[in-house]
Amino acid sequence: MDKLPPFETHRVDNQPPAFEPRDLWADDVVLREAVAREGAAAFAPRLSDYARLAGDELYRIGFDANRDKPRLKTHDRFGHRIDAVEFHPAYHRLMEAAKSHGVAGLSWHEPQPGAHVARAVLSYLHHQVEAGTSCPLTMTHAAVPVLRREPALREWADKAAAPSYDPRDLPIAQKSGITLGMGMTEKQGGSDVRSNATVATPLAGEGEYALVGHKWFFSAPMSDGFLVLAQAPGGLTCFLLPRWLDNGDKNAFRLMRLKDKLGDWSNASSEVEFCGAWARRVGEEGRGVATIIEMVMFTRLDCMLGAAAEMRMALAQAIHHARHRATFGKPLVEHALMRNVLADLALESEAALAFSLRVACAVDAAPQDAAEAAFARIATAIGKYWLCKRAPAFVNEAQECLGGAGYVEESMLPRLYRQAPLNSIWEGSGNIQCLDVLRALSREAEAGAALLAELETAKGRDAGFDRAVAELRAQLASQSADEFGARMLVERLALTLQAAVMLRSGSPAASLFVASRLQGRHGLAFGTLPASSDVAELIVRALP
Repeated sequence: MDKLPPFETHRVDNQPPAFEPRDLWADDVVLREAVAREGAAAFAPRLSDYARLAGDELYRIGFDANRDKPRLKTHDRFGHRIDAVEFHPAYHRLMEAAKSHGVAGLSWHEPQPGAHVARAVLSYLHHQVEAGTSCPLTMTHAAVPVLRREPALREWADKAAAPSYDPRDLPIAQKSGITLGMGMTEKQGGSDVRSNATVATPLAGEGEYALVGHKWFFSAPMSDGFLVLAQAPGGLTCFLLPRWLDNGDKNAFRLMRLKDKLGDWSNASSEVEFCGAWARRVGEEGRGVATIIEMVMFTRLDCMLGAAAEMRMALAQAIHHARHRATFGKPLVEHALMRNVLADLALESEAALAFSLRVACAVDAAPQDAAEAAFARIATAIGKYWLCKRAPAFVNEAQECLGGAGYVEESMLPRLYRQAPLNSIWEGSGNIQCLDVLRALSREAEAGAALLAELETAKGRDAGFDRAVAELRAQLASQSADEFGARMLVERLALTLQAAVMLRSGSPAASLFVASRLQGRHGLAFGTLPASSDVAELIVRALP
């Protein structure tokens, strides 16, 4: 061994190479298979292009966007109220790349078979490398179909869907592309939006109102417009509240503060007060919840995709580290217990992505297929509940694979860990999802029928799966599902639906998923696959 120079205390070795640049398409076998299976193969070249961009430049600048958090400027230096939020330039580059590639609008500005699946994949790829910007991108995407129903708001819908990002603080008439935020929850209500106290008073113009009140979570406050809920004379109603008025004046709302959040650092979330702010009604008075239901389906799908993306990136980081780190005389990945952990994580990650893109396919088919529409409505609640529940434990397990290196900010794992709980809270926490599933099963016969039809398509491929389906069928037929047991029911539905997708796809991981997740051959922690499992193929499949 070479002699160390004087005063050099040690030689740096046994360290993995940099993770990036990384081709997030070429490295993801499960993703490529799902894109072909769910009808988006025509978009593959574009998805591949964005995957390379995301795994290189966007991965790198994501650290900058999170290190330098957004800052609120309520006034300019002359004392004028401006209610502006300043971002690191990396934030705007991330938004520009995402918007121009269709993360927020591909399914709307290029409507064709498979477009929703392709847009879902773009969101999945983007979220892997920078999750905070996913919030305004998701809200912008979800608002488009609702706004398109209102002729007076067609310009808003078209510019939201457009592949153009313009961060300038100007009226939308001067911009080719816009983003949208949302303000639904208030201090006293949270998920109980019917308790909202913000008042909407009709003005002289058709569909025009003045809003007075507050929102405790006003997401992405530099957006060009916001969908908000308020109490009109006819009841809780949905409104579009623009940042700027048509006459060039700033609308009458005040940003009170930015949220100091656990994670999601690159994204600004705020508290706001409406001081007679002008807004236009979206939908009918008193039908606010019904109006936002379609948006909720899209945002819940993105919660599923976000959880799957966080799992995927955490898994890739763990496998990359384990392949290049030696411990106790051999590579970490060659230790049997570590192989069990990595394979178990790979199994979970594959199931999460496969189910998410199956739901995206249902969303794609929903306008022409009533059964797929019914499946999409209930599956988004089921999937959001389960995948978002799994993400925090999954990311923490991946951190353990790196040890202390996974706990310091130079690694991506701390950012993923802070982000992982968010999707389980946003758009309704776990209990809300479970209540929505119970409500759909009791009130919409087509919802239960769609679930059973989905499960039937995979029967006959695995005896353990067939038994699980029979048990679920009996439970649903007996209407024995009550609120106290709702989480167990939704968990079993999610696991069985995941197994169905994997079995139909012919995944080499399907049988092990059934054995471990449906037949009880698994503990309460990751890394407890049965001893007979052949895990080598799973790890290679996860990251070739």
